[in-house]
Amino acid sequence: MLLVVAALLVVALVAGAAFVVVTVRRPLPQASGEIEVPGLEGQVTVLRDARGVPQIYADTPEDLFRAQGFVQAQDRFFEMDYRRHVTAGRLAELVGDNPDAIAADAVTRTFGWRQVAEEEWDVVSSETKSYLQAYAEGVNAYLENRSPSEIAIEYTVLGLQVDVAEPEPWDPVDSLAWLKAMAWDLRGNYDDELDRALAFGALQDAGRVAELFPAYPSDVNAPILDPGELENPQQVALELGPEARAAYGSDHLQSALEAADRALDAVPVLVGRGEGTGSNSWVVSGEHTASGMPILANDPHLSLGAPGIWAQVGLHCNEVGPDCAFDVAGFSFAGFPGVIIGHNAQLAWGLTNMGADVTDFFVERVRDDTYLRGDEWVPLESRTETLRVAGGDDVELEIRSTVHGPIVSEAIPATESAVGTPALDTRLGEYAVSLQWTALEPGRTADAVFAFNLAQDADDMQEAAALFEVPAQNIVFATTDGHIGYQAPGKIPVRASVPDAPVPSDGTWPRDGSDERYDWQGYVPSEEMPRVVDPAEGFVVAANQAVLPAGVAPFLTTDWDYGYRSQRIRQLLEAEISAGRTVDVDTMNEIQVDDRSPYAEVLVPLLLDQEIEDGFAAEGQELLADWDYRTDTDSAAAAYFAAVWRNLLELTFWDDLPESARPNGGSRWLAVVTRLLDDPTNPFWDDRQTVSVVETRDEVLTQALVSARLDLTVEQSKQPSDWAWGTLHVLALEHPILGGESIPGPVRNWVNPDPVRMPGGSSIVNATAWDAASGSFDVTAGPSMRMVVDLGDLDRSTWVTVTGTSGHPASKHYADQLKTWARGETFEWPFTTQAVADAGTDELTLVP
Repeated sequence: MLLVVAALLVVALVAGAAFVVVTVRRPLPQASGEIEVPGLEGQVTVLRDARGVPQIYADTPEDLFRAQGFVQAQDRFFEMDYRRHVTAGRLAELVGDNPDAIAADAVTRTFGWRQVAEEEWDVVSSETKSYLQAYAEGVNAYLENRSPSEIAIEYTVLGLQVDVAEPEPWDPVDSLAWLKAMAWDLRGNYDDELDRALAFGALQDAGRVAELFPAYPSDVNAPILDPGELENPQQVALELGPEARAAYGSDHLQSALEAADRALDAVPVLVGRGEGTGSNSWVVSGEHTASGMPILANDPHLSLGAPGIWAQVGLHCNEVGPDCAFDVAGFSFAGFPGVIIGHNAQLAWGLTNMGADVTDFFVERVRDDTYLRGDEWVPLESRTETLRVAGGDDVELEIRSTVHGPIVSEAIPATESAVGTPALDTRLGEYAVSLQWTALEPGRTADAVFAFNLAQDADDMQEAAALFEVPAQNIVFATTDGHIGYQAPGKIPVRASVPDAPVPSDGTWPRDGSDERYDWQGYVPSEEMPRVVDPAEGFVVAANQAVLPAGVAPFLTTDWDYGYRSQRIRQLLEAEISAGRTVDVDTMNEIQVDDRSPYAEVLVPLLLDQEIEDGFAAEGQELLADWDYRTDTDSAAAAYFAAVWRNLLELTFWDDLPESARPNGGSRWLAVVTRLLDDPTNPFWDDRQTVSVVETRDEVLTQALVSARLDLTVEQSKQPSDWAWGTLHVLALEHPILGGESIPGPVRNWVNPDPVRMPGGSSIVNATAWDAASGSFDVTAGPSMRMVVDLGDLDRSTWVTVTGTSGHPASKHYADQLKTWARGETFEWPFTTQAVADAGTDELTLVP
């Protein structure tokens, strides 16, 4: 469908250049002068700097958020509209009869994100309601009397194929629904939970599955906190019992698990998912800094697209006091008022994904319209929803749920590969898979956003964290009076100890929905969540590693990031401190773009031990001999090593695992391979496709080295000296609607920024991840922004985002930060009134 749309646009582009210039520039916002905005109580000033970042000044909080809504609608309304269509399960209403859009809508409706958001409206505080309502009023003031073509060029393009109606007014619930998408993309271990079960279907051996999910290496990579000798009261089963092995090994259950996996993959990525979705954050106390006050750094690693996920903004009350207390700047989401990550005049905070297990899959036995609970068949909850499709027929969707949550294995039709699996027609019914997830219960995360914006000290952060229920995030913070700290928020399920159960009860495997012992027992009390203020070592690093050592309460998960990034950050900070050097903003920026590879540290010594007799093949290996393990864009050794790693994973695991569980090359796989290196005859080294031959470790390593040399000869050059990591490792940002391969080149080239060469890689501090399972080295996720806040002088702080402030492809601010970001550089971040005024290039006055 979009191919036809874009083809028509190409015709239009060729037909009249002048017409096209007017058309694409029509939606660009007014940045100076005066505009009347209905609903304002008083005058509002919007100052923009050279990169178009708005700093908003108003007399009341409601006017601040009205103005924020107006300004973000100016800059990014189509992005906002796209997001609300996705979160409401109405994407096909926007883009038309597209199978992917219909599948996404079916799964999102199955989750019921919009219904949960509507329930949250009755849960959040009256102040939050007033802020959300004011924001919506600002958005709608901008939309009033504007045609779709005046709002965004995307509506003009879509209108060439489908009827494009006037955008619906923004509703406060639209903002709340966006939080569900954020929570979904930043959920915990659901991928690992499904992958364990799917891997067992292929391996039929729980012990071999366990090798693919090793314990967190706390002896190598330190957890965030060291709380001492506390015992964890939750004991869990460590392996599958006979009954569970029989069930997980059956084609019927594997078919249901595969259906669940397909459904969950159908949801569009709005924030981030998969390898590389994590973040770095750390904070250093004043005893180790040049200013004598704390410095905080944060760079969330998310999926990258155009426009970028973050909208930079400053929100300032003209007179800060009890009636108007906001004086905050940072990174916001277009579509939600306030600041998600940033600082105010007294406190700075950063967020990273904690990775706590907040999702559980339950294997249900379903018979007709009932499911098994204990020894009884109880009715399924059921509802029917209609998916509207622009230019196509409506789709009727039946959604069924158990006490645990929606049945996700029924969300979209089976693939051809699953059609041949016979139904399990017994008195125990058929298998289905339901999902229980903390975000499917209404919560107060919206309240937490404004609590962060107003927080002054550690106690305020603890209170705000108690409200920040989903997604579960690590919070680091620092104050202008010299304190630093860490706080774990989130709504964390308590799972019962079931020592004799056939399946582990800790959430690592899908569990039997009929066994009530597996049901959640409530949530960890907020006051028991891990926290620390002013730790003795003088810094905190939170980069997705384990929060607590194993066996320490509360139980959060066993499926952490394996901590290679966090440990590297610790090493760099410790090196500065032990050398007697003080840390400053430049130091923090340098650490953020550190590109040393932990993979190389583990593998290169052993790779150099392999004997390659052929001189041509050995030329690649020779690059590793004097490599410093840096992955800069010009490095030939980094390019060769990445090809070796990709091939090593394929040779070792592809013959053993289903396609959906193939290694992506992230931190877990480094931990897996590290252990296998000490076991040269492990069955994973053997290629099951070679008859009467049993391969060992060194044969696989040698083959990976040789094949990598041949691969790069084809992909880059016959001469290894010509190889360059940045030529392979490219970030090509895509527009969510008009940026895909099915769109004609002229349109793609216009809406997609020029690709950029990137250093770094997976599990590197400069975490520009790539997916080894795809065979491509293209960047799949990375630092969506970088910020460093100096609490000694807030105007010395720095920030940058991956694209720019604008969502309009014709705007000069659509991607004007991209090259600076790619080089690892940042911009000054003015905060005080005078600094903002000095940096201002445009002034817009909004009047009632």
